[in-house]
Amino acid sequence: MVRDDPQLSAAKRAYRNASMEGNRQEEARWANLIGDIFKNRGEYVEALKWLRIDYDISMKYLPEKQLLPTCQSVGELLLRLENFKDALIYQKKHLELAKDTNDLVEQQRASTQLGRTYHEIFLRSDDDHYSVRNAKKYFKSAMRLAQTLKENPPSNKSSFLKEFIDAHNNIGMLEMDLDHLEEAHKILTKGLKICDEEEVIDDDDGRSRLHHNLGRVYMELRKWDKAREHIEKDIIICKRIGHFQGEAKGYINLGELHYRVQKYEEANLCYQKALDLAKSMEDEDALVSQIDENIVTVKKAMKVMAEMQKEEQNLKKLARNMATARGTPGERRCLLQQNASLDLLIEKSSMIFAWLKHREFAKRKKRIANELCDKEKLSDSFLVIGESYQKLRNFDKALKWYTKSWETYKSINNLEGQALAKINIGDVLDSDGNWAGALDAFEEGYRIAVQANLPSVQLSALENMHYSHMIRFDNVEEARRLQYLIDKLKQSENEKHEGRNIGEDCCSETDTEGDDCLSNSRSDPSCSVKKGKSKSDRGEFKDDVPLISLLQSNKKLPKRNMAHVDEVLPTGASHKSSSTSTSNQQTVGRKRVRVVLSDDEGEMQDEVACSNFECGRLHKCPVEDVGATDEFKNRTDLASPASGFQDVSAIPSKCAISSSTPMMLEESTSSYKSRSPNKHNAAGLKLHTSEGAYGQYIAFKIENDLIHVEAAPCMVDDMLSIESLKVEVACLYYLQLPVDKRSRGLLPIIQHMRCGGKALESFEAIGTFKDALGNGWVEVFVDGWVQKRLIKLYVDCCKELSETPNIKLLKKLYNLEVSEDEVMVSECDLQDISIMPLLNALHVHKTIAMLDLSHNMLGNGTMEKLQQVFISSGQKYGGLALDLHCNRFGPTTLFQICECPVLFARLEVLNISGNRLTDACGSYLSTILEKCKALYCLNIERCSITSRTVQKVADALDSQSVLAQLCLGHNNPISGNSIMNLMGKLSTLERFSELNLNGLKLSKTVVDSLCQLAKSSCLSGLMLGGSSIGTDGALQLTKFLFSGAQELVKLDLSYCGLTSEYIINLNAEVPMVGGILEINLGGNPVMQEGGSALASLLMNPRCCLKVLVLNNCQLGLAGVLQIIQALAENDSLEELNVAGNADLDRHCTSQNNLKALESSETLPQILNISVSSPKVCVLKEVAAAQEGSCIMNTDYNQLEVADSEDDPITAEPAASYDDNCTSSCKRGLQFSESEFIQGLSTAIGMAKKLQLLDLSNNGFSTQDTETIYTAWSLGSRSGLAQRHIKEQTVHLLVRGQKCCGVKPCCKRD
Repeated sequence: MVRDDPQLSAAKRAYRNASMEGNRQEEARWANLIGDIFKNRGEYVEALKWLRIDYDISMKYLPEKQLLPTCQSVGELLLRLENFKDALIYQKKHLELAKDTNDLVEQQRASTQLGRTYHEIFLRSDDDHYSVRNAKKYFKSAMRLAQTLKENPPSNKSSFLKEFIDAHNNIGMLEMDLDHLEEAHKILTKGLKICDEEEVIDDDDGRSRLHHNLGRVYMELRKWDKAREHIEKDIIICKRIGHFQGEAKGYINLGELHYRVQKYEEANLCYQKALDLAKSMEDEDALVSQIDENIVTVKKAMKVMAEMQKEEQNLKKLARNMATARGTPGERRCLLQQNASLDLLIEKSSMIFAWLKHREFAKRKKRIANELCDKEKLSDSFLVIGESYQKLRNFDKALKWYTKSWETYKSINNLEGQALAKINIGDVLDSDGNWAGALDAFEEGYRIAVQANLPSVQLSALENMHYSHMIRFDNVEEARRLQYLIDKLKQSENEKHEGRNIGEDCCSETDTEGDDCLSNSRSDPSCSVKKGKSKSDRGEFKDDVPLISLLQSNKKLPKRNMAHVDEVLPTGASHKSSSTSTSNQQTVGRKRVRVVLSDDEGEMQDEVACSNFECGRLHKCPVEDVGATDEFKNRTDLASPASGFQDVSAIPSKCAISSSTPMMLEESTSSYKSRSPNKHNAAGLKLHTSEGAYGQYIAFKIENDLIHVEAAPCMVDDMLSIESLKVEVACLYYLQLPVDKRSRGLLPIIQHMRCGGKALESFEAIGTFKDALGNGWVEVFVDGWVQKRLIKLYVDCCKELSETPNIKLLKKLYNLEVSEDEVMVSECDLQDISIMPLLNALHVHKTIAMLDLSHNMLGNGTMEKLQQVFISSGQKYGGLALDLHCNRFGPTTLFQICECPVLFARLEVLNISGNRLTDACGSYLSTILEKCKALYCLNIERCSITSRTVQKVADALDSQSVLAQLCLGHNNPISGNSIMNLMGKLSTLERFSELNLNGLKLSKTVVDSLCQLAKSSCLSGLMLGGSSIGTDGALQLTKFLFSGAQELVKLDLSYCGLTSEYIINLNAEVPMVGGILEINLGGNPVMQEGGSALASLLMNPRCCLKVLVLNNCQLGLAGVLQIIQALAENDSLEELNVAGNADLDRHCTSQNNLKALESSETLPQILNISVSSPKVCVLKEVAAAQEGSCIMNTDYNQLEVADSEDDPITAEPAASYDDNCTSSCKRGLQFSESEFIQGLSTAIGMAKKLQLLDLSNNGFSTQDTETIYTAWSLGSRSGLAQRHIKEQTVHLLVRGQKCCGVKPCCKRD
């Protein structure tokens, strides 16, 4: 497709024009249109980029209703790209907005998309019970809404007939994927009937999807003519409406149909047509690749057919020989040769799904077994006959033959055979709708397998039991218990199975007879196919090899994630089970993996490879797509190296299959039930199989249970946070407890963990930890139990709403340092829908003193429900702190507070910063200030408000208000007059003590009004970072702040343009400033002179500073040394930030600093060397020589400290220096560098009270930081020292302190 088509160029021009004009609505509209153009061209990544632009503009500048189409588009694209987690975020936001605006049309669309996404997740998971529940819930909701809209269409809207029809298609697909073929047929047929009744045009895409899926249903029902009729109608419609992707998938579907009836030439032609269509489309490389694989599969199937025909000739020859061998000593050998030949034919026929032939060969095998008088072979033949009838969907006869097989195995006391027969019986009963009987059979099979100590058969039975409880009976608790048993069993067997070669399986003759068989058959015949081996894969064959050997080999293949035609015959067991049969074995316990369905509005992209998912799953297709049948999904033993089939892709329906996905082309209806033994890929069990530190799982043994925890969320750089792991293990352990234990709400307290005999510290290097772990697990010691009632309520509510518990939220609720009245769940990826279980839990919990919902994605809907929680709680007294900052709340959130009388007496803290409130919130803020009599802290920073709202806030204040803290920084434009009016009102408040005006540019008149406020009020905190008041303004303000009865403890003057003059004056007023505890002077060019004054201030015994921030102050390393050395005589400072101060000394030195260096004795004193020392002389000489040539880059003076989020203004990193200059300076400095680092280390070691030191971006080498950390670890910090050192980030701290990760807006005093 042409990249620069006129429509796209015109749209981009229109977007640029709207952007330059500042017309946000048009800018968003054109960005959306451009994204839609790229989406239609199949360029999804580029489309997503433009749709995100649309979303950002709409979010920041447009009414919330404008987000509806944006969320819908972004959600649909993310679904096509199979980014399900992010897709759900936007789709739930779409639904929430639609509900807020009572827009049924958008609710219907959002419900459809959510149903599609949960359906996709379900098809890729082995045990995600909530996803299938949610898929049903949203699809049914979409159906109800579509019917409502159809019956009562909104004015000027369509009839919504299309949506109603597509809703039938979606539910039909879901029923098909749950093996409810009759129900799927009924719903899809009803959809077509509606099309006819409503006279929908023949060439309608909705009809196309219905025909597509009906074709799939009929194919599963083996009604080939009906299937072909619907598939061809699908192709014709897609061709007429120009839907190339749908047409290509239609041909893939038709190719599969031909493949399953062994018409390989026709199948090849269909795939070739699909390939031509796929190549004509943009960005369909994955689809092209998958079709190529299917063509290869067909060719290999043709080869199998030829081999089968050749073997049939060999069987006829053996039958003729038998006529002459009757009554002779060679009779038994001839019978064994025929048995081996039949085994091979049964195997080949199952590989190409020739089930009629399969039945014929199976019955002949039964006759041979009778003549041999071999009951085991007879039992095997009964299993194979049962399989034939099961695949032919004659369930009554299948049950009859499986029952015969079980009875015969029982008569010879073969426990393995009994267990496998029971599993197969259960599979048939399940397919026939007798779910209770199926579960009983699976449980009986499991009991027998346990008795016989057959782990693989146990696994098969457990997986089928799990499927029954999860899908058939909706019993989540029992399904979870069984999943735990499955995981435990897989872990114990995994390594043993992976190490085996499928080719080691043997047939069931005795050694002598097996040799006879091989020597007298054709050149290299196979014996009993019961072991599932291809002839080329077999060596010696023995009749007494246990059935389980084949089962084990079958379990291996899925673990390799390969799509192929299996070389082993599938047994009578459905893929739910693995059955032994003379002819084959199939994978046990695999959930059927159909390719998916889709949605009402567009084709779901099937081209995204699913190699990242476990085996047993197919690519999902768009709405009409239902995927490949299960035969391919079930084949497991095709891995024989000689067979050449291990790479054969499945022949899928419209959606082509990736080579990494094992699957079968045809399967009985039971196929979907089976669960893949590869649910946990290698990384799912232990750390040792993953690349790098992320994506790895760690096994923890707690009491007698194993818990698997993903490492990535607990990583800090390349260190593993053990404390975070402890919390996650505790929460996951609670989730898997049985219901009766979990009902008490008791969670383990974990204080100790050991790995390889070593107790784990707070942080462990991932490499060291991995080596210590090996293939084992971490031993966890439970030191007690704590009751967390709110966690118990939350998990129960998740179950009621079919929502998966949010592990981030659970970890927050587990916090042992706070009471259950303090609910702090920030940064948990919560949205208005996903928070519902928590709100319901709070409704029951009732008591709340602190609620922190910050840094989530919550909107007005949450506040509406939260209001109901507060009202229902009945709490009419007791303080309440409400932290809602950094969400997606709008002005009507404040309206909900205004309408909640309970809050008038309780609300003490309201933090709504970082939400786009705009000036529409002004009247609501006024009401809150007037009615909430207990409100002492209000934070409305970064809320997009202007002078108008500030004035309303000022007007609402009166002398009776108890307001003590007000934050309104980073809002603009705010005029000086409105701020001065506010200052006047604040000065009348008796309790007012803290004001935050960070980021507001303050004029001299505003500074004057601040001085008056400081004079009349007792301020304890004043934040003016980035206000540009300058040295004069700061000096003027300081006189008032430090005079009289002021008790200022916190002052922020960062990035205010202060010079050393301010520091010198501050030092002169030590008696007055002695009470201040925290001061931030970062980003001010105080230079080394200011550093000297600060050092003097710190050495003064009256100094009480606990926190001092001096990042990017151009102190130079000499100044940094002075300040740190001064701490030897300071007993109060705990935190010091001197990041980004290296440029003056570490690289090239400016003229002023050269003079300072020459005239000052500071550096030699600190380094303990003589002024006449040769090294100092050399330093001065080199510095003087470079004075004219070293030009310092002034950008470097604004270098920000790494990982520091305290400063409101960030600067670009330094540009590179002139190479000659830099190298010359370094040559001059190298003589004193080691002494300098030694001096710095000595000073750090003497700063005994310091608990947090930031030395980032000061040019220290790795060796330097090691030396510095060694000094930090000695003395009073011995045993407590920690560090965060990576590249130029150098944070030294003690246990209990945090250097990174806490956002500035979340810091609490």
